[in-house]
Amino acid sequence: MFAYCLKNIQDEDLAKEIVQEVFKSLWERREKLEINEVDRYLIRSVKLKTFEYIRNRQTRQQHHEKISIQTQTHYSEDHLVTDELSLQITKLINNLPKQCKNVFNMSRNQGLTNKEIARQLYISERAVEYHISKALHTLRIELDKYIH
Repeated sequence: MFAYCLKNIQDEDLAKEIVQEVFKSLWERREKLEINEVDRYLIRSVKLKTFEYIRNRQTRQQHHEKISIQTQTHYSEDHLVTDELSLQITKLINNLPKQCKNVFNMSRNQGLTNKEIARQLYISERAVEYHISKALHTLRIELDKYIH
C-alpha cells in the first residue's frame, strides 16, 4: 500500500500520512463496516485516497496559477497606471512658471524647508509658500482633469 502511494505521490512523508489516514479511518469505522477481504479494502482505500490527493493537488496548482496570472496582470496594469501618472505629474511640473517650478522642486524633491528655499532664492518665506500653494493647486486641477 505504501509503495503504491509513494510511487504515485513521490513524497515519503505524505505517502505515510495517507496510509496512516486509511488505517485510522478503518479503525474509527470498524464497527460499522462489514469487510470480507481486508487486504483488498485497504489497497482500494489507499488508491482512492492517493487519487483524491493528486486531484486536490492539481486543483490547488490550477488555482495558484490562476491567482498568479491575475496578480501579475493587476501588477502590470497598476505599474502602467503609476508610470503614466508619474509622467503626467512630471509634465505638469515642467509646465509651471520657472520660479514656481524651482521652489516646488526644492521643496518636494530636495526636501528643503521654506526658510532654506527663501534664503537660497533671496525671496520671502511667504513667497515660497505662495509658489508651493500655486504649484499644488495647479497639479490638483490638472490631475483631476487627467484622471476624470
